[in-house]
Amino acid sequence: MADVAMGQEAGFLSLARELSALMARKEYGRIDVVRDESAVLRFYLVRQWASTASAQLCHADPEMQSVTARLNEIARVTHLVNGVTGREAFQFAERRAYTKADRRLGLDRRVKDVGRPEGDRRSHTDRRVGPRRLREQPGDVDLVAAARRARENAEARFSNFKVGAALQAADGSVISGCNIENATYGLTICAERVAMFKALSDGHRAFTRIVIVADTETLTPPCGACRQVLWEFGGNLEIVLANLKADKSKHMLKNLLPLPFDARLLT
Repeated sequence: MADVAMGQEAGFLSLARELSALMARKEYGRIDVVRDESAVLRFYLVRQWASTASAQLCHADPEMQSVTARLNEIARVTHLVNGVTGREAFQFAERRAYTKADRRLGLDRRVKDVGRPEGDRRSHTDRRVGPRRLREQPGDVDLVAAARRARENAEARFSNFKVGAALQAADGSVISGCNIENATYGLTICAERVAMFKALSDGHRAFTRIVIVADTETLTPPCGACRQVLWEFGGNLEIVLANLKADKSKHMLKNLLPLPFDARLLT
């Protein structure tokens, strides 16, 4: 995840293209550049490796390190996913993802000692507050704002009931969706399923939470069909319900769908 400095967007995109071309030329894999829908100057460089060996070679490649170092000069980079993890690493009912910094590049190391006076672990403060420690903290993602913006694109000409959703993937990407109605009503699809299907079609397979926004006084939970789809592809997601005001509530999907039907019942 790259939080680009103000005025450096063009330079960042140029470096991202250079990095992508370099990876492709050396057959390490590929990079997809995705703009975060919830933050203007936040991008994700999603690296898809040709193999585990390719990832190791890439991390040790001086040419790759040089380009990445230039990128770090104009963007605050947070490594959200470290290494290659197969789907079997996630339990079906609990696929909540974790984030972990990648220190193998050597680019996050402090170049000078920030000293001890700022604090000490014995006094319950963190004495290591240098650039590396700050960079390892993922930036805040305003999923509620993303869902509210998605709601504005809703096609709800029959019910006038507009809903927006913002789904967060394991790599930190935000995928939004809105409800899309059809004259037959039966072909209408909810915002939650739009967001999930978009995410799956883009290659995401692990998710952490989803925000659902509607213009109602009572916070609106997902319908039964959406709960089933979210469970099957997202596991025990955190569900955040919100409206156009400041109201918000949080739930775990297993509490909204206590006896789910899933693949375990087919074996």
